[in-house]
Amino acid sequence: MSTDKTMKAAVPALILLGLLILLYGFAMLAGGVYLIALGGSWFFAPAGLALALAGWLIVRRNPLGAALYLAVFAVTVAWSLWEAGLAFWPLFSRLFAMAVLALLLLLFMPAFHRGGDAFRRRPARLLAAALATALGLTFYASLQPRPLATAQLTPAPVAGLAVGTVAAASWPYFGRTASGTRHAPLEQITPANVASLTVAWTYRTGEIPSGSAAHVVTPLHIDGTLYGCTQSSKIFALDAETGKERWRFDSHAAPNKVYPRCRGVAYHDAGADGRAAAGASAPACTRRIIATTVDARMVAVDAASGKPCEDFGEHGVVSLRPGMQNPNPELYFPTAAPTVVRDLIVVGGLVWDNQKVGEPSGVVRAFDVRSGALAWAWDLGNPAITRLPPEGGSYTPGTPNVWSIPSFDEKLGLIYLPTGNSTPDFWGGHRSAASDRYSSSVVALDIATGRERWRFQTVHHDLWDYDVPSQPALYDVADGHGGVIPALIQTTKRGEIFMLDRRNGKPVAAVEERPVPQGGMADDRLAPTQPFSVGMPSIGTEPLSEARMWGLTLVDQLACRVAFLQSRYEGIFTPPGERQTIQYPSWLGGMNWGSVSIAENLGYLIVNDTRVAVTNKLVRREDYDRKVQADGGHEGSAPQAGTPWGVEQRRFLSPLGIPCQQPPYGTLTAIDLTTRQIVWSVPLGTTQETGPLGIATRMPIPIGMPTRGGPLTTASGLVFIGASQDFRLRAFDVRTGAERWSAQLPVGAEATPMTYLSPRSGRQFVAISAGGNSATTQKGDYIVAYALPR
Repeated sequence: MSTDKTMKAAVPALILLGLLILLYGFAMLAGGVYLIALGGSWFFAPAGLALALAGWLIVRRNPLGAALYLAVFAVTVAWSLWEAGLAFWPLFSRLFAMAVLALLLLLFMPAFHRGGDAFRRRPARLLAAALATALGLTFYASLQPRPLATAQLTPAPVAGLAVGTVAAASWPYFGRTASGTRHAPLEQITPANVASLTVAWTYRTGEIPSGSAAHVVTPLHIDGTLYGCTQSSKIFALDAETGKERWRFDSHAAPNKVYPRCRGVAYHDAGADGRAAAGASAPACTRRIIATTVDARMVAVDAASGKPCEDFGEHGVVSLRPGMQNPNPELYFPTAAPTVVRDLIVVGGLVWDNQKVGEPSGVVRAFDVRSGALAWAWDLGNPAITRLPPEGGSYTPGTPNVWSIPSFDEKLGLIYLPTGNSTPDFWGGHRSAASDRYSSSVVALDIATGRERWRFQTVHHDLWDYDVPSQPALYDVADGHGGVIPALIQTTKRGEIFMLDRRNGKPVAAVEERPVPQGGMADDRLAPTQPFSVGMPSIGTEPLSEARMWGLTLVDQLACRVAFLQSRYEGIFTPPGERQTIQYPSWLGGMNWGSVSIAENLGYLIVNDTRVAVTNKLVRREDYDRKVQADGGHEGSAPQAGTPWGVEQRRFLSPLGIPCQQPPYGTLTAIDLTTRQIVWSVPLGTTQETGPLGIATRMPIPIGMPTRGGPLTTASGLVFIGASQDFRLRAFDVRTGAERWSAQLPVGAEATPMTYLSPRSGRQFVAISAGGNSATTQKGDYIVAYALPR
C-alpha cells in the first residue's frame, strides 16, 4: 500500500522532470545543429536529440526513457573527459547539472509504469546512492581552493634592492614609497598571528556612492594621522589610533556624473629639508596635503588644521583648465592621487573615453608645491610648449593621457609616466604620428625640466583600450654577475609584464615583436607586430577556444560556444570590425590601476588580475546615430564622434550573466624577480555575493572572481588584498600563497589597502576603504582598520 502511495505521489514530479529533460534536449538539439553549421562540436545535436526522446518517454512514464537518459549521461561523461581532461571546473560545467537530473530521475523510478521492477528498484537505488555521493563530494570539492601553481622551494631573502626609503611606520605615498612597491617593512602582524586580527575602528565618510561614483581611496599615514578624500573631493584627516575625524575640508567641487572618485591625496613637508613655506616664521602649511578635484582643480590645505594654504594659487586653489582646448568639465578631470616629488606636484588627468575626436589634451604638468605656479608642462604633441601654450592656443588635444600614478627615482631624477590611449579607443584612423608614438607606453621625464629621457611602448597603434593602467614599480634586480640593474616593472591590461632598465627604457627581460592578426577596417591601419614580454611570465593570457567556453549547464555553455563561433576571434589583438570580435585579455585587464606590490625582502612581485573577455563591434555612424535617436542610446555603446564609427562593447557573458570562458576570473600570483618564474598562483575571491542572473549564491565557492584594487606586502611575509567581488579583506602567506586570514567587510572593497604603525600605541594597523564593487548593488562609505588585540 505504501509503495503504491509513493508511486502516485511521485508521478507529477516525474512528468515535470520529463518535461524539463525534453526542453533541455530540444535546446541542445536546436543549438547543437546551429553549432555544427558554424563548424563547432558535433556532441550537442545528437545528445540533444537523445535527451528530447528520453524526456518524451519519461513523460509517458516509460522506463526506457530513464535508460536512454542514463546512457546519454554516460556518453557525456566520456566526452567531457576527452575534451576537458580532469580539470575540475570544466568537468563541473559539463556534468553537474546532468548528474542532478540523473539523481532525480533515479529517485522517481517508482513512478514509472510497472513492468521494469528489477530495473526500477535495487539497481536504481544503488545508482542513486552512488550519484548522491558523487554530487556531495563534488559540492565539497567546489568549496576548496585550487591553486594554479604551488610554491616548491623556500625563498632565500634578498637584501639591498629596494629603491628609496621612508619611515617604516608611515605610508606617505599612494604606493607607500615613490617607487610604488606597496611594501611595508613591518613585522608585528605575521603569518602566525594574523588570524587574531580584529576590527580596531571604522570610519564613515558620510558619502555613499551612487551611479558611477566609487569610494576607493587609499589613505596616507603621516605621524599618527590618516589623510584621505571622498568621491566629491572632500579631504579628511583621521586619528590613526581611533579613526576619529580630526578635520574635514570641503573643496565645493562641482558635481561630476561621469566618473566621480578620488583614489588618494599627496603630502609635502617643506620643513623636511630645512626649507619652509613662504613666510617661514608662520608654521601654517609647512606640512600640507594636496588633492585634485573632480572638477579639474587642485587644492592645498594645512595638514594640521585642514585650512587652505593661502600661499598656494588663489587662496589654496589652482585650476587645471588653463591651456585645455575643450572646456567641457565632463571630459577632463583627475581621479588619481597627485604625485609630489622634490618641490613639485605632478598631475595628469582622466578623459572620458570614446566620446569624440579631439578630447582634452593628455598634457602632464608640474606645479610648485608651495606657490602652485606652473613649473613645466609635457605636451607630447608639441614639445615646444614647456609651460602654458601661447596666448589663444592650447595644449595638443586628443593626445594620450596619464590617468594612473607615476613613480619617481630620486637618484636618477626621473619620473615614470604610464600613458593611456588616444581617444576614441577602437578606431584610430585619425591619430597623429605623435599620438601613435606615445600611446600605451611608459615615458621617463627629467623631473627638473619635464623633458623626455626615454619611452617604451607596450602596444602599437592601440585599438583595444590597452592603455597602461598601473603604477610602474621600481626595484633593483640582480644582474647575475654580482651587481644590480635599476629596473622598472610595468604590468598591463594585456597580462604582459615588462621589465625595463629605468635608466634608458631598454628591456631587462627579453621582449619580442611578434606578428598579430590583420584584416582590420579599410579606413584604419594595423601594426603588423606587437611587443611580447617573453622574458617574464604573462598572466591570464591563455587563448580562448570553443572547448574553453563555460556555463553552469550544457545549455548555457552551448550558447557561449555559439556566440564564440559567431564572433571573430584570432587570439589577442583581433582587430575591431563590423563583425563582433572577442577581446581577451580585455580592456578590463589583465592588471589595472590597483597596481602591484613587491615583497622587497624576497624579491617577489605580487600581481592580481582579471580574466573576463569582452566583445567589441563597430557600428556605422548613420546606424549608430539612428539608434541613439530612436531609444536615447544603449548600454555599452559609445559614440566615438568625429569618426565614421560608433562602438558597442559588452562583457562576454552567458545567458545567465556569468563569463563565457571557464574560470578562474581573477587570481593572485607571486613571481620571483630573480628567476622570473611564477612561484605560486591562486584564485582570488568567491561567489558569496554574486551569482547567475545577478543573484548572490551565498556560498563561498573560491572560483576566482574579477579583481579591482591591488595588494600590499609586509616584511613579516604577508600579502593583504581586498579587490574581489565578495566582501572580504584577505591575508596570504607571501611564500606559499596559502590564505591565512580573511574578514568580512560591510561591502566590497575595490581600493588598495595600506598599513602603518601608530606612534601612540606602537600597534600595526591594516586599513582599507570599502565602498562596494561594480558587481553588486550594495555600496558603502567605510574605512575599516584592523589590528591585533591589545
